[in-house]
Amino acid sequence: MTDASSPFLEATIRTATPLALAALGETIVERAGVVNIGLEGVIIAGAFAAAATAGVAGISGAFTTAVLAGLSCTILLGILIITLRAEQIVAGTALTLLALGVTGLLYRTMFGTTGVALTIPTAKPIAIPLLSSAPVIGRALFVQPATTYVMYGLVPLVAWWLSRTRAGLSLRAVGESPTAAIAAGISPDRVRWLALLFGGALGGLSGGCLVVAQVGTFAEGMSAGRGVIAIAIVALGRWSPLGVALAALLFGAASALQFVFQSLGWNVPYQLFLALPYLLTLVALAGIAGRHAPPAALGRGWFRTS
Repeated sequence: MTDASSPFLEATIRTATPLALAALGETIVERAGVVNIGLEGVIIAGAFAAAATAGVAGISGAFTTAVLAGLSCTILLGILIITLRAEQIVAGTALTLLALGVTGLLYRTMFGTTGVALTIPTAKPIAIPLLSSAPVIGRALFVQPATTYVMYGLVPLVAWWLSRTRAGLSLRAVGESPTAAIAAGISPDRVRWLALLFGGALGGLSGGCLVVAQVGTFAEGMSAGRGVIAIAIVALGRWSPLGVALAALLFGAASALQFVFQSLGWNVPYQLFLALPYLLTLVALAGIAGRHAPPAALGRGWFRTS
């Protein structure tokens, strides 16, 4: 591997970061037995909130409002599926459609058809001393926006929390058998609420990262299926934080490859290159991921437990 590989690796990490953040939050949600099909809506809500506030509140304010937007979406979802016992898939789909519609309406109302292109301040890459000068991987891994370093820290932290803490074991118990969790004195509703809020915060941060740390603008529907891809990443990563991070890198590489292929000047419709991450999603859902058992209570309806 030579230094020529560094731009590709850098693009892979940059593209994988919002996917990894959303998928890491979804991992916690699914380990609690809930499928947040509304993750796409959470991401687009976070992206719009960041775009709408970045010019006024700055970069840190944009990330904060993105997280708050993600939390707002999951609070609505939690009311539907935990409090009102609505079907998870239907409620999540409705949330996504609602978020896409509302953000599109607000975008046109606030910014018009020309939008906010090139007016959003973006987070600059931060170079880590010494590490950033390492050959090949230095710039790829250690000259990245702050959100990438947040992702680096969250992966081992969440893995440790899931396997080594009482709270993490309680969450896993709820995802496997809510009835057994109740017998052990654990409230499935409380655990699922907290899991949803964590997933919503990271989903909103993912949308903010997409706008503030990457493209520097907002467009209607710019989440472009990333919520669905993040759910596929969770399955491909076997519901393990480390596995999810590696799967996100795989999808990030697939996205980065489209730019490599287009730069080669091949006489092939560019739409084929754009389809690479989505083709990989289909493979993950239909093939590899299907060989591994999810949490036993994942996606199942439940009666009032608290």
